[in-house]
Amino acid sequence: MGTVEPTGFWAELGPADRRKVAESATRRSFRRGQTVCREGDLSSVVLVLLSGHVRIVHGTPDGRDVVVGVRSAGDVIGELAAIDDLPRSATVEALDDLDVLEIPGDRFVSLCRTRSRISWALLLVLSARLRSVGRQWLDVGGGAAARRVAAQLMQLAVQHGVPRGDDIRIAVPATQAELAMTAAISRESWARATRELRRLGVISTGRRQVTIHRMAELRRLAS
Repeated sequence: MGTVEPTGFWAELGPADRRKVAESATRRSFRRGQTVCREGDLSSVVLVLLSGHVRIVHGTPDGRDVVVGVRSAGDVIGELAAIDDLPRSATVEALDDLDVLEIPGDRFVSLCRTRSRISWALLLVLSARLRSVGRQWLDVGGGAAARRVAAQLMQLAVQHGVPRGDDIRIAVPATQAELAMTAAISRESWARATRELRRLGVISTGRRQVTIHRMAELRRLAS
């Protein structure tokens, strides 16, 4: 998918604040398929994605893993555990090779308390995520289903997408029913969400094929 221009948290910081974050962090790399952090862990490190994509996964009571979001370059991960000192709320897995800044939770909290621009950037991220959930409920008739479909399409784009100009074409390796089952939603909910995405011009579909026309919008919905 090529290099992704950083957005979100990192994009909101000026040069001085980026330096402060980097000075408090350790540069790390993860390979595709690695688990970055696991749901229920007590670790409170905060990660800033410099390159690559991760998927956010929640475990269900019946033992399934459900993809509920995708994050990309510029996003911040793990901030809630640093803020409230509670166990990880989700598992984070690398969809491709990652380059990250890893910041101890206490240092991240200290930066937020002493650097207003850093705390403001984090507030903007959290606000955008809350608004995104609200829009999904209104726009597609069920925020959880909409986010899961968008996240799964993002994951497929990273793993199987082929650029075609400004679009990304995906040969889908599963049936609609299989994709819906993986996302822990009904086939009808999957069809309703993809139909709305087509109406909005975000994607178009064919037999076992999806073309993403507006990746930025899909990324927003998957966040």
